[in-house]
Amino acid sequence: MTDRAYVTLVTNADFSVGARALVRSLVLSGTGADMVVMHTGGVPPEALAPLTVLGARLVPVELLPTSDGFNARHGRKALHDAAPFTKGEKPGFHTPLDNFAKLRLWQLPYDRVVFLDADTLVLRNIDRLFDYPEFCAAPNVYESVADFHRMNSGVFTARPDPATFDAMLARLDAPEAFWRRTDQTFLQDYFPDWHGLPVTMNMLQYVWFNLPDLWSWEQIKVLHFQYEKPWQDHAKADRLRPLIDLWRAYAGDGPVPDTAALPGPA
Repeated sequence: MTDRAYVTLVTNADFSVGARALVRSLVLSGTGADMVVMHTGGVPPEALAPLTVLGARLVPVELLPTSDGFNARHGRKALHDAAPFTKGEKPGFHTPLDNFAKLRLWQLPYDRVVFLDADTLVLRNIDRLFDYPEFCAAPNVYESVADFHRMNSGVFTARPDPATFDAMLARLDAPEAFWRRTDQTFLQDYFPDWHGLPVTMNMLQYVWFNLPDLWSWEQIKVLHFQYEKPWQDHAKADRLRPLIDLWRAYAGDGPVPDTAALPGPA
């Protein structure tokens, strides 16, 4: 173990598919930090095995001990009815309540952590993020400049501390608390003065067709497949084909393309 780790969360077999591509992308980036996969009880051992082959450290975690009322408000149907997703489609294997287990990283035995969602790819070494303060995240930009006031929790920097975790848990499950976008809304509330990373540290896939002027393969460090996932069939697959092909290269065992040779948005 080192004192620094990249951390992701896997809550079912589908997300383990994404995590394998992410871990391989970290290996190919040349990182010297640990790679940690927190996983809940919903992930079968055979889905986790490929992660250990790549050198990831598996850490079992439990879902948070939240109240029945909290769990009911943040169940998939209840949350999507109260706060519908209108810009894209969340896959059927997405369980919103599971997202809060991400906070378990504050219990890990590391000094510094960079969290990455399991649907991200690291295209270039980002080890310098370990020297950034807590809490850094990129804005949730994928449709317009209005998105810049919201953060995206798919990539962020953190300093694990059990006291921070306890304080988070106390605020998270306050009476009638409702976090519209689960951990993302909560973390922005908990860290209201969050430090902004450039969008290139968490480039959301919809930028490809919504804001093509922001897209620069040479500058993108982390690519994030928000909403629809590259390992599933979905209605936007043809529009996102170059990104999906790139993900498939990382998900396999062969060479990955040089991003300088990839086409730009049409």
